[in-house]
Amino acid sequence: MRALDRAAAPAAVAVLAVLTVGAGVVAARAGSRPAVELPFLPVPGGGLGVAVDGLSAVLVVTVCVVGLAVTVVAGADDEVRAAPARFFAWWLTFVVAMLLTVTATTVPALLLGWEVMGATSAALIAFRWRSPATVHAASTAFLTTRAADTGLYVAAGALLAGSGGLALGDVARLDQPWAAVAATGVVVAALGKSAQLPFSGWLSGAMLGPTPVSAMLHSATMVAAGGYLLLRLSDALTGAAGGVVAWAGAGTAVVLGTVALAQRDLKQLLAASTAAQLGLVVLAAGAGATTGGAEHLVGHAVVKAGLFVAAGAWLSALGTRRLDGLRGAARRTPALGAATLVAGAALAGVPPLVLWVTKDEIVADVEVSPVPGAGALHVLALVATALAAAYAGKVLGVVVRSPAPGDRLDTDRLDTDRPGTRHVPARAVVVAAALAAASVALGALALPLPRPRRPARHRPA
Repeated sequence: MRALDRAAAPAAVAVLAVLTVGAGVVAARAGSRPAVELPFLPVPGGGLGVAVDGLSAVLVVTVCVVGLAVTVVAGADDEVRAAPARFFAWWLTFVVAMLLTVTATTVPALLLGWEVMGATSAALIAFRWRSPATVHAASTAFLTTRAADTGLYVAAGALLAGSGGLALGDVARLDQPWAAVAATGVVVAALGKSAQLPFSGWLSGAMLGPTPVSAMLHSATMVAAGGYLLLRLSDALTGAAGGVVAWAGAGTAVVLGTVALAQRDLKQLLAASTAAQLGLVVLAAGAGATTGGAEHLVGHAVVKAGLFVAAGAWLSALGTRRLDGLRGAARRTPALGAATLVAGAALAGVPPLVLWVTKDEIVADVEVSPVPGAGALHVLALVATALAAAYAGKVLGVVVRSPAPGDRLDTDRLDTDRPGTRHVPARAVVVAAALAAASVALGALALPLPRPRRPARHRPA
């Protein structure tokens, strides 16, 4: 068992490195991307079908790159090192389940990835299973998302009844009343997975899991999955469904943005901000701004992963995640502080960083959207972006302030082998800097992603 524990972290990094290279190769082959379907149910689209198109190619690369970055950091995490073989077994299953989710072309494949992702996320949140608090938090997350997930089964039944098959692409071509039933099921499942109102409560407790789990959960995997599904099936969000999605996203962006601004715990602030930022993705999906939504999903994954890496490093070094205990942390760890300043500025929407570009596109598209109440939604989107600037500014204002007298951190040595007090893991600094650089690069490139087709709005509610 000790041999497995020693090999677990390097093996996980190697697996993610191979997946990242493969994802890059697949994404680059725009004209000949793979598609496969394994037999499962004897109906059209009833197999385990996966394929890579423009949208899924972007998400596959994002999941693998962010997953590799966080995996490198996870190997140095104090909690993970208590049982690394168990942790990385769940971890790799979690990442692969997300990859299956974003490449699924049939309902059986989507449900397989969706359900495995939910189960492994609960196992990772409850990694310290002897703690009643973490087990309770994992149970809350699992039960809340599972309750919402029943919507996917309702949608699957409506799809089968209305089309005779289970191909995801047929959801947008259903006739009434099956179109309304399927859209409702998809919306409920997606809102639950992405911690949107009224399902947002589970996300706060999930912060009791190891920080690498929080980083992955909030950036490129589970919480992002609901937003991805709505973008993928945005053609089905016509009439009332599009309005419900848009208003749910806008409401979550404002309410959870306000919650984030009130937080005094760094991880809780980042958690609430995740739901708020995913609210903008959900708003974009409902309003037909699918390009901006996809871009924001990618940009947010990079930015939020970097911020969670910094939060974990400071928790390891200073033994606290409370903002009042992190005063001057950026000054005491200059390299990590610089990376955090860039990521925080990106979260605030400072130009020319990546989230400035994506928020601007979402806000502009919502203003001219045909969804009911587009003018009010536009105002709410502007309020959400202002709140993002406020809560990101709150974090940066604390970490760049002068440290309290007598409170010093020894930064002469960045030690990954001595866990705990007063040392920042070197790999965390490197990963945070790389993710910060990515947010700069993506902003400079203005995220030239493949543009998904805007949903038709001619079908009556």
